[in-house]
Amino acid sequence: MTKKCIYCKADITDDRSLDVCNQCGVGVWGQKMFNAILQNMENAKDNGDLCNSTVSSNEQPPAKLGNSRISFM
Repeated sequence: MTKKCIYCKADITDDRSLDVCNQCGVGVWGQKMFNAILQNMENAKDNGDLCNSTVSSNEQPPAKLGNSRISFM
């Protein structure tokens, strides 16, 4: 399955950690900032800090909020 750029819908590689093509990325953020974003996203992906579609088995579910009411008297 091929990923698409979120801006122009152009095909991008599946292993890319950012869903933006080079042309749109440079157009939105500029060359220097886009390169920094790509590098940081790739580093996070390599370190395992970037998890978009998987959930760790050791994660706790979010805490449930009670039926507390706030009174503004």
